[in-house]
Amino acid sequence: MGSGTYVSQTLPEILLQVEHPDGSEGQARHAPKRVLAQYGKDVKLFPGYERRPTRAFRPNLPALDLFPIELWTKVTAGVLRRAPTQLLMGCDAMGYLPLREVVSDYLNASRGVRCSAQQIAIVSGVQEALDVVSRLLIQPGDVVCMEDPGYTGAAAVFASCRAKVHPTPVDQEGLVIRRLPRTGVRLVYVTPGHQFPLGVTMSLARRVALLEWAKHSGALIFEDDYDSEYRYRGRPVPALQGLAPSHAVLHAGTFSKTLFPGLRLGYMVVPESFVKRVEAVRSVTTRHAPVLDQAVLHAFMAEGHFARHVRQMRTVYAERLGTLLAQVDAKLRGALSITGIEAGLQTAGWLQAGMSSTRIASAAAEHGVEVTPLSGYASGKFPIEGLQIGFAAVNSKEIRRGIEVLARIFEHSI
Repeated sequence: MGSGTYVSQTLPEILLQVEHPDGSEGQARHAPKRVLAQYGKDVKLFPGYERRPTRAFRPNLPALDLFPIELWTKVTAGVLRRAPTQLLMGCDAMGYLPLREVVSDYLNASRGVRCSAQQIAIVSGVQEALDVVSRLLIQPGDVVCMEDPGYTGAAAVFASCRAKVHPTPVDQEGLVIRRLPRTGVRLVYVTPGHQFPLGVTMSLARRVALLEWAKHSGALIFEDDYDSEYRYRGRPVPALQGLAPSHAVLHAGTFSKTLFPGLRLGYMVVPESFVKRVEAVRSVTTRHAPVLDQAVLHAFMAEGHFARHVRQMRTVYAERLGTLLAQVDAKLRGALSITGIEAGLQTAGWLQAGMSSTRIASAAAEHGVEVTPLSGYASGKFPIEGLQIGFAAVNSKEIRRGIEVLARIFEHSI
């Protein structure tokens, strides 16, 4: 005989699983069509990093195989062991204050940026910084100036806000200031440290001219300083923000290029008059970046590992750039020219007359080599055929293989 009947105080797991009623798929097919807001209609997918093997000459990517992952793991474990309960609560909308303090010190020392920790907002990257600024400043129909060719991720944000994008040409000194409208511009987006995608560094004279233009036009300058930590010749040119009154420039950068893209942490140096507004925007959107990742990055920087890693990678990338330039000179002379690169993870190569960058890129892809036509970054027809060529992410052996492939393709294209 049993000992009796008992009532359980908790339900069995099987009774906590929801059963879908029959016909749910048919109901989904007949769901009412939702009316989208204008933003929902205008926004377009901006692709992220593709998960594929890294090969020559993939741009915009650091040497992930050389990242000190064991050291990062050790720092992470130390942070978690010491983490107070308050850290698990999160942080304020501008970000984890100790990280903001160390980023402020770093920018003042290495980039000539003039700011306090209170002006630093920790974001997921430059893309979020662009979104925040666009929410604050841009109404449909407002004029935004961009470098042409330029960063398509910025163009996508401005288009989603229904801004009127004014493409502005770039020459060997950077943005051509005389081609900017004199009035009526809300925002100008530039990459002066290492122009994307052409790779030129904006000259000091051109920087001063841009700041003078902004003074008279009233426009805000968005300075995207995405990879200028890696400089290979000449003295560093100070950031625009350090040359300007604090209200004229918003400076933004990312740790995706110096550390690894999956970290998804960056920063923006906000003009003092915008701090409260930026804080408000972030408080109702992302709230804040993941605080544990921020705490780990703070420890990584405060303990000196970040500066050491950047120094080491600068040496590695300089060697890889040297290999690329030597190989191009030896095997592609007359067909491809690379000049004037001073910084960054990639550069631009110019094809001789009569060659097609799209055909070259297609043929290279069939042999496991990535080159990107510069025309893909232009607002209209780009007058010169050229390729974006990354050199930082792969070793010298892979760079040589890539040049061999391009040499064979060029031989049949000339």
